[in-house]
Amino acid sequence: MSYADGLLSTGERITHRSKQHPFIFLWGARWTILAVVLATVLLWFSSAMGDEGTSGTIRSVLTWVILIMYVGGIAVFAWTALRYVNQEYVLTNRRVIQVEGVLNRSATDSSLEKINDAVLSQSIFGRMFDFGDLRVLTAAEAGIESFRMIRGPITFKKKMLDAKHEYEVDMERAGLPPSPPIREAAIADVSTPAGADGAVAAVDDLDETKAVNTELSPDEVTRTLNNLADLRDRGAITSAEYEAKKADLLSRL
Repeated sequence: MSYADGLLSTGERITHRSKQHPFIFLWGARWTILAVVLATVLLWFSSAMGDEGTSGTIRSVLTWVILIMYVGGIAVFAWTALRYVNQEYVLTNRRVIQVEGVLNRSATDSSLEKINDAVLSQSIFGRMFDFGDLRVLTAAEAGIESFRMIRGPITFKKKMLDAKHEYEVDMERAGLPPSPPIREAAIADVSTPAGADGAVAAVDDLDETKAVNTELSPDEVTRTLNNLADLRDRGAITSAEYEAKKADLLSRL
């Protein structure tokens, strides 16, 4: 299980994964490759020198330099490889997540409801080898800003926009508007009387929406329960309200 799998909340599932293109790994290891090549040249040069006098001294110094360059180059190469392996971009049914780091892990995410658009930039070289920079435009001040040299950027952009659309459809089916964002409208004001009334009103709207059909399909019940669980986790409704709505929905099967 990857680090991103442990970050998922209740009802959240991963729909797509991607990483940076292997070229980013080669670019990060460019100095390592250069050091190894240079050490190889120095090794060939020192092998032609004598063991006595000035030549012997220079040869001893070069031997240490070559050893340091080889060991240091291998160490940097291994660290670059670990950073590449542990870095990934994850798309779920609720947000996009960027994970990076080896010993100290870092995870940055942006909720789907806050994503306004995604700007894709691809060079000719990027189109040939299927990578590019994907800049995510959000309504939040903090979050993911760009996916640098992401592999399969067109596919990731399409899946992200599709996931956002499905999320908004589920919110509308639950009787909740997709905008303004829930985190700003519901959570920020839930401590005030107006915020509490808004959360309760949203739950009441759900009753009115579902009251037309006395019986619901299992898929509809599952989607609605996931939306209610999301509201509960965000603090828009209480656990008691969630359990009451859950019992009501299950009774309509």
